[in-house]
Amino acid sequence: MSAAADGSGAWDHEYDLVIVGSGGGGMAAALTAHEEGLSVLIVEKGKKFGGSTALSGGGIWIPNNPTLRARGHDDTRASIRRYLDLLTEGRVPAARLDAYVDHGPAAMELICKSKWMQFFWTKGYADYHPELEGGRPLGRSIEAKPFDTRKLGEDEKYQRPNNMKGPLGLWITAKDYHDLAMAKRTWAGRRASMVAAWRVSSNLVRRRHMSTGGRALVARMRMALKDAGIPLWLKTTMTDLVTGEDGTVTGIVVERDGAPLRLRGRRGVLLATGGFDHNQKMRDAYLPEGGRADFAMGARENTGDGIRLGERLGAALDFMDDAWWMPAVRHPAGAVIPLVSERAIPRMVIVSAEGKRFTNEASPYVNFVHDQLEGGHVPCWFVMDAKTRARYPFAQILPGAPIPKAFYEQGIVFKADTLDDLAKQIGVPADALNETVAKFNEYARAGKDPEFGRGDSAYDRYYGDPNLKNPNLDVVESAPYYAFRLEVGDLGTKGGLVCDEHSRVLRADGSVIGGLYATGNTSASVMGNEYAGPGATIGPSIVFGYIAARHAAGRAGVGAAAAEAERA
Repeated sequence: MSAAADGSGAWDHEYDLVIVGSGGGGMAAALTAHEEGLSVLIVEKGKKFGGSTALSGGGIWIPNNPTLRARGHDDTRASIRRYLDLLTEGRVPAARLDAYVDHGPAAMELICKSKWMQFFWTKGYADYHPELEGGRPLGRSIEAKPFDTRKLGEDEKYQRPNNMKGPLGLWITAKDYHDLAMAKRTWAGRRASMVAAWRVSSNLVRRRHMSTGGRALVARMRMALKDAGIPLWLKTTMTDLVTGEDGTVTGIVVERDGAPLRLRGRRGVLLATGGFDHNQKMRDAYLPEGGRADFAMGARENTGDGIRLGERLGAALDFMDDAWWMPAVRHPAGAVIPLVSERAIPRMVIVSAEGKRFTNEASPYVNFVHDQLEGGHVPCWFVMDAKTRARYPFAQILPGAPIPKAFYEQGIVFKADTLDDLAKQIGVPADALNETVAKFNEYARAGKDPEFGRGDSAYDRYYGDPNLKNPNLDVVESAPYYAFRLEVGDLGTKGGLVCDEHSRVLRADGSVIGGLYATGNTSASVMGNEYAGPGATIGPSIVFGYIAARHAAGRAGVGAAAAEAERA
């Protein structure tokens, strides 16, 4: 431990709770701490606020939250726990799962006390495993209502941007995208196109700065923080944790404006610093072969700071070999484009270097990449035909629009008039690719995929083409053919500090590191190796941020007691 990190010496600033990281979990914790009467400070390493939450689609998976209940979409506690038990397969302590389920609704109720926090249900966006007992085909994900970021005032320029904003100020929600993806195929898609055109015209006249998804969520939370008078320091990097003689964390050391500062947390410190997405040394040490290259889509500041400092104090780690995986295409300019809806479109197959399918292409993205890594299929190839390109968007390229030349020049995409020529270009056996496509076309004509079950799940069908017998199956037969190189991307890493049901960081022997809390991707995932549904990263981050702040305020167990009374 450095001299600056021991418990001696004067404090430059003192608060009841110091929070490191300004994503959804950190902001939720700050709002909770303020509600409990604590003084609180958020410090953010980056020059923009919002963390990976701002870069995300902004979904929140918290069953029985107020938005769902208002729509009559109540769940029994037993069904939620059964679903999570089946997903996590015993890898996550029951007490953590109980805390998530029991405190989730109350966390959202507290956040929604602010007039700025407004949400809607993304009805039909299924849980990722709706076929499991307790899973829901209609989904449990909610999303922040679109927000005009001009209302942030001076803070607007400090908000982290994301890719959800379209040309000429076009803004779309997750529901809008679901319809727009079928603009060439359904009346709902055509209506969505007309709405999009109206929004562009309206924005040009009204000069609004509309945001959706994670950016809207973070903007709304920032407005709530401003109303509460909660300070948020940007460009403030945590360099160490301060501990007392008994090992209790009493504060942090940061660097701000080129100078070190000691910040006291009288009730504790909450680490919400994200995962180790962009720390190549940690990726090489922990992640599996095939997933170590940095195609991560989390905030650039996510370099494992909180995890490393917690480990230095003896914290236990778990799930370090896993991530919130996402199949991706690399943009020629360097950005990473996630593939979610694209893997559900009908006239395509994804093949290995052997020219064979290896999993259900439309499966949830974490499961897809788990199968890809397990088989060593890195890279793999997304093979589609001309009708696919004419009908559906792909990797931010509109239907029918030409693929930019740079994609070809950098070997990201290949094009050929025959499957034989395409196979030669991408280096897979031509006979195997032809056989794979021929077999897939038989499945498409029958409307059933007996090999991998593509289209059997409500999740698969959500982004499929409703005009077909099976929304995810159609023949691949129209030249020219295209093959995109798929990378193993991720939305962030899953591994982190082991925490208890109060968000307290634990040592390997199960003892508590006093005064130290963690949430989000700084903590070991409460989802285990799985993914419950859209927003199952942000949901737990919010809930365990809320739990940490309440524990710091001496209010642990209130939500759990209420849940116990309900069960009785």
